[in-house]
Amino acid sequence: MKKGYLTLLITLGVCSLSASTFAQTTLVHDVNGYTLVNGKLHTFNAIQFTNDKIDRLFTKDQALPTTKDIITIDGKGKTLLPGLIDAHGHVLSYGLSLLTADLTGSKSEQDAVARAQAFIKKNPTNSWLMGRGWNQELWDSKQFPTKETLDNVFTANPVSFGRVDGHAIWVNSKALALAGISASTVSPEGGEIVKDEHGNPTGVLIDNAMNLVFSIIPDLNQKQLESTLTLAMDSLASYGLTSVHDAGISINNISAYQQLAANNAMSVRVNGMLSVEDPRFDTILKQGHINTADNMFKVDSVKISADGALGSRGAALIKEYSDQPGHKGLMLYSDEQLGKLILQAMKAGFQVNTHAIGDNANQVVLNKYQTAIAATDSKALRHRIEHAQILDLADVPRFAQLGVIASVQATHATSDKNMAENRLGKARLAGAYAWRKLLNANAVVANGSDFPIESPNPFFGLHASVTRQDHANQPLDGWLATEKLSRIEALKSFTIDAAYAGHQEQLLGTLESGKKADFILVEDDYFAINPQQIWQNKVIATWVNGRQVFVKGEE
Repeated sequence: MKKGYLTLLITLGVCSLSASTFAQTTLVHDVNGYTLVNGKLHTFNAIQFTNDKIDRLFTKDQALPTTKDIITIDGKGKTLLPGLIDAHGHVLSYGLSLLTADLTGSKSEQDAVARAQAFIKKNPTNSWLMGRGWNQELWDSKQFPTKETLDNVFTANPVSFGRVDGHAIWVNSKALALAGISASTVSPEGGEIVKDEHGNPTGVLIDNAMNLVFSIIPDLNQKQLESTLTLAMDSLASYGLTSVHDAGISINNISAYQQLAANNAMSVRVNGMLSVEDPRFDTILKQGHINTADNMFKVDSVKISADGALGSRGAALIKEYSDQPGHKGLMLYSDEQLGKLILQAMKAGFQVNTHAIGDNANQVVLNKYQTAIAATDSKALRHRIEHAQILDLADVPRFAQLGVIASVQATHATSDKNMAENRLGKARLAGAYAWRKLLNANAVVANGSDFPIESPNPFFGLHASVTRQDHANQPLDGWLATEKLSRIEALKSFTIDAAYAGHQEQLLGTLESGKKADFILVEDDYFAINPQQIWQNKVIATWVNGRQVFVKGEE
């Protein structure tokens, strides 16, 4: 590695590991710094922090401290931003995706199989072959894949390949046999075993039907959990993420995070949402909130999934799918069950974060929230709808009225743009991925990616928010361009508003005296570059809790 300021950063990162044992002050100077203060853009040229907290920012006309006890880092004029926060991702799934066959972007059913063949050749196993990322909407056929394609190639291994949205899996005959799925197996409530014209399973399982296979796949042990989470967090830090909201974790996940936090081994903050699917859900609720002393890990919210996804036609719509007459998608719980879960969590003092993609699911969840918030007086808990993807226009103002946060994922819009109109028709697009309408109706919009469904790179999300374009800059004016966000609004959604969505706005989200020293140094000026180039920005270094957790190696 060449000598230079990045080498210095690496050295200082090692020094700061012991920051908890003594007061160590660091000054990062000669930076092009930006932060939001009360929603307005503030610029600065240096930042000083002691241990895990910010002391002050310096503007151009302010003298910098000269004491020799302060470690100084020359930012070389690069741009410094608050640490970016992903308000909705799946850390364990992301870690596993780094260890399994990557089918993302495969151009056909056969291409997906070829990628899996290449993976298992490099990573031989006599156990389950796992993968994720296929999307039949990218294939010429536009059809779900079949078990026969897998059976022709993978005879020794049971196979489970997740669809890109995580709401369907593609399995081979061996996996179906192990799960006891046959022509006579009835689809579970809230799920579908896709069958052919003869009534035989095709190898695709949607939503709750996936659990028939998941229940027989061996669980990771504690050490495997910890190593997979560590792999994921280190990767997330390299993209400039300093905090993530982990959408749906089990008690085993919680134990692994707690051990990592105790070992000072977490490279990003994690705000965990307890999954209502955990069989020990009731017990954990009674135990109350979790928060480590260094604020690196906490659990004070729950995650519920109300419906499926648009791509697999599992999203619950008010009217039938435009491209599948008679089909309106799937609600994953009965009306009574959903209301009971929401009320139970609110009574326990937990923020409720419910996945809702279709307009019917969003409307049902808002109705349930309205009733339960009134019964529990819990508006201050800032309950959330995760995705808020397709909305009936009459429901848009209800977010602000109920104090419900819209937790959206900007890159879903640019990934789904070609598929969404087929599923919904033109009229319903008025309420699709409607971030501008939500903001105009005074809703708080927190942003994220839903990794590993999308890339965790937050600059992809910032780009999609501002341009409504894909990386090929299509369509030219942006898809549903009236829903674009300004650069300030987009940054706000990935910083202070995401922090607010996690009840952490007093600690994170802006760079101010007394707040946590979570920030990133990046190559390009987010506010000056061509908006179509925002997604290409590169992270040079990432600090979390005053500790440098990532530095980009020099070529």
